[in-house]
Amino acid sequence: MDKMPKWADVVLTPVISLVLAMAISALVILAIGESPTLALKTMVDGALGSSYGWGFTLYYTTNFIFTGLAVAVAYHASLFNIGGEGQAMMGGLGVALVCLMIDWPHWGIALPAAMVGAALFGAAWALIPAWLQARRGSHIVITTIMFNFIAAALLNYVLVNILRPVGSMDPASARFPEGTHLPALTDMAAALGIEWGKHTPVNITFFIALSACLLVWLLIWRSRLGYEIRALGRSEPGALYAGISPVRITVLAMLISGGLAGLMAINNVMGESERLVLNAVEGAGFIGIAVALMGRNHPLGVLLAALLFGFLYQGGGELALWTSIPRELIIVIQALVILFTGALDNMVRMPLERIFLSLRKRRVI
Repeated sequence: MDKMPKWADVVLTPVISLVLAMAISALVILAIGESPTLALKTMVDGALGSSYGWGFTLYYTTNFIFTGLAVAVAYHASLFNIGGEGQAMMGGLGVALVCLMIDWPHWGIALPAAMVGAALFGAAWALIPAWLQARRGSHIVITTIMFNFIAAALLNYVLVNILRPVGSMDPASARFPEGTHLPALTDMAAALGIEWGKHTPVNITFFIALSACLLVWLLIWRSRLGYEIRALGRSEPGALYAGISPVRITVLAMLISGGLAGLMAINNVMGESERLVLNAVEGAGFIGIAVALMGRNHPLGVLLAALLFGFLYQGGGELALWTSIPRELIIVIQALVILFTGALDNMVRMPLERIFLSLRKRRVI
């Protein structure tokens, strides 16, 4: 029997953790002589108070959905994929090669090809750590962290020595052909007769990310492969007894995880930059870890947590721009949210479990 109801684990625990993080953040803001109320108002207005703010919030949310889902899929197989950053970098390389390979006539043709390139490159970067874990017992956390650094070095080499246009000093690829430019949300709204406002980087990839949430839910809870992934994650001896191959499931789970992380590049490389730049991922692979943990590795939870971190990113940028609160404090606020929703999760969970157990005993009496 569970110590507390499922809804309390999925909803109540993260909400209380978030409130605690916000309370500590408010105390820090007070300590430097600023107003927490003004800070919160600035963040809300900047991230959610206009179509412009929503555009950037949803753009960041899209990145975090992909990296959060990547962590969640691996986690269900009891694998902690810390390599989303490197896998997203390699996904960007796959997108760049596909977009620069052909003078694409229309984005509707280029997009599926770029998605395949992004997923394949991301999955390929997860394959070696997966094989090392499955066959050699190498810890997946160590190997995926190492592969992040290898990916950064490889991408730097490719951009500087291969993809950089002649005469350019910028470590970036050439601009993608016009036929690969994805429609922004502003353009899609205008086509429907809706005035969205200023142009923002959020694009059609946001809807692909929402579709990915649904597909991951179907995979994990409505497919045979998903059952095998969860079975391995719960008990490897039990999975072996049921005839499930740990090597096969480990590799498949990591391939799917890496492919999801790679798909993030559709948003930031193809949709926003429209070229491959050196620091396109901007830490989204690591934020995906916090998103998955806060979302309890469920696609709906990942979506909501990604929206929260999208709000923190955009709202934090506005806070640094329009107030005297230093940008470093924004990082502190984000770190506090990660700390309470991830590392200190049991600090909230254990008292809640005791409360619900006590209530259950009273009902029995």
